[in-house]
Amino acid sequence: MTASVEVSTSGRLHMGFFDLHGGLGRKFGSIGLSLTEPNLVLSAKRSKSLQVSAASNVPESVIARISKVSQQILSAMNITESVEINISEAVPEHSGLGSGTQMALATGSAISHLYQLNLTSMQIATLTGRGRRSGVGISAFDYGGLLVDGGRAVSASHSSPPPMLARYDFPEEWAILLIFDASEPGIHGEQEKVAFNELPTFPESLAAHLCRHVLMQAMPALVERDLIAFGQSIQVLQQHVGDYFLPVQGGRYASRLVSAVLERLEAIGVPCFGQSSWGPTGFAIFANKNQAEQHLQQLKSTFTDSALSWKICSACNHGAKFNKFDVTV
Repeated sequence: MTASVEVSTSGRLHMGFFDLHGGLGRKFGSIGLSLTEPNLVLSAKRSKSLQVSAASNVPESVIARISKVSQQILSAMNITESVEINISEAVPEHSGLGSGTQMALATGSAISHLYQLNLTSMQIATLTGRGRRSGVGISAFDYGGLLVDGGRAVSASHSSPPPMLARYDFPEEWAILLIFDASEPGIHGEQEKVAFNELPTFPESLAAHLCRHVLMQAMPALVERDLIAFGQSIQVLQQHVGDYFLPVQGGRYASRLVSAVLERLEAIGVPCFGQSSWGPTGFAIFANKNQAEQHLQQLKSTFTDSALSWKICSACNHGAKFNKFDVTV
């Protein structure tokens, strides 16, 4: 039996929804990308009582959320014992990088390993209320890479998380610049629910247009490693979806600071950029790390607000890692 386990996973980019109309019976549908950084790393072992601790740089809110998820899983599976969890790294919360889903899946998977529950990521997501609109974070945890999901069924009030339709290795030489704004969190929780309820019906013709761009431009461009064509498709998604959410976000992008950076990147011809999910984190994709570093130095000299920070990473083409098993007889 597994006595202890370490789970390591990472953030993801949500590059946009391509069917916010839902007229064919499924709504949302999304495209996203697993990242090498930032990471969530936690270790867990069996315990008589629930105990969650963390490194000094991990916020108390992360401890609270992982404690809640642990209790949800233990209660749902009728486990009478508990777990002791330590968090050594965490993905920033409410930043648009999918931290909530990764926390739920990492915690649930650790408990599943410890108590031999054989839970799938889809089952853990359902038990913890994750993946209600996008399945990208779930597939990123399982497989990594560039992911396309098929949205959720609109007829069922409690349908399963969206199924993954396609998964591709993403070119690891393409460098990804993340742009963080510490001055304000992205839209989340109840605010997100209200936003979707109050927005007008998304035009069916525009949903068809976006689906075409994903199927006939983004996906083949990725297979052919054509960053310019891939970026053009992502820009179409970002523009139309960002403008649809404008009444909620206050602009095409949620953060004024990140918006200024992205406008600058557009002006100098960077092919692929945008906001991840509700933001405020922005991203830009370059052909290689040298290009990313050169642009970053220029951006740092232009944008000096202390709320902005930056990270260069790459795509993660594998799922979560499970390490340091201690097996007892």
